[in-house]
Amino acid sequence: MTNLVSRAKELLENKTVDVVIGFETGPTGLARPAFITDPVKTDKLVFDDRCSHNLAVYLTKHEVKQMGKTAIVATLPIMRSIMMLISEKQVDPENIVVLGISTDGKLLDIADISVMKGYIEKSDLKNPEKFKTPLDELSKLSQKERFSYWQEVLSKCIKCYACRQACPMCYCIRCTVEVNQPQWIPVQANTHGNMEWHILRAMHLAGRCISCGECGRACPVGIPCHLLTMHLTDKVYDYFKVYAGTSEKMSSVLSTFEPDDKESFII
Repeated sequence: MTNLVSRAKELLENKTVDVVIGFETGPTGLARPAFITDPVKTDKLVFDDRCSHNLAVYLTKHEVKQMGKTAIVATLPIMRSIMMLISEKQVDPENIVVLGISTDGKLLDIADISVMKGYIEKSDLKNPEKFKTPLDELSKLSQKERFSYWQEVLSKCIKCYACRQACPMCYCIRCTVEVNQPQWIPVQANTHGNMEWHILRAMHLAGRCISCGECGRACPVGIPCHLLTMHLTDKVYDYFKVYAGTSEKMSSVLSTFEPDDKESFII
């Protein structure tokens, strides 16, 4: 990624940005997030199949905001996350420079948010192809069978909240699970409490999930919680013809009524 390195170095040398968020090779050979402020160190930047983190998760962190104007290496899911964060007033587009990466790994010329929006609109926004088979299998289950499946799968949850921490759309300073007066969600890991947590999180992400799959990848016990939010992504599109992260002025699909909305949920 010679072009990426040279562009990042140029942005830092010209003081266009104060920090570049990208990927570097860690001591074990895995790619990890990198926060580069020195132009000399931009040669550490890499981008390949190892780079899977959704770096947009860092844009709402107080420590990162304090670093100043930020350039961020962004694949399509990251760009969509940025667009959602802008629409929800969590990120100021004037403080972001997007170093877009195409699906074939090439550096994109993303001059501003309108250019990024155009690129997103021309892209395939459906759930990733690699998740199509498990999502189709889930959709074929009856409501009872699907409920039983999630009960069994979510019973393994240890309430570590890695799924929440990996998600750029879970940016609340204090999450409901950390409120104990009143206690909305049980602290202990049990089937009932686990179901409450994951269903709550999935509903909060309905119409906001950009299908990066980071929540499932981050789970230390292998729960495919990303399938739950991706299933809702399909449902939201079926009902409202909306994909998350396509505009800097997204409306919340679950709190916005349109006269032509489907009402098949009404019995």
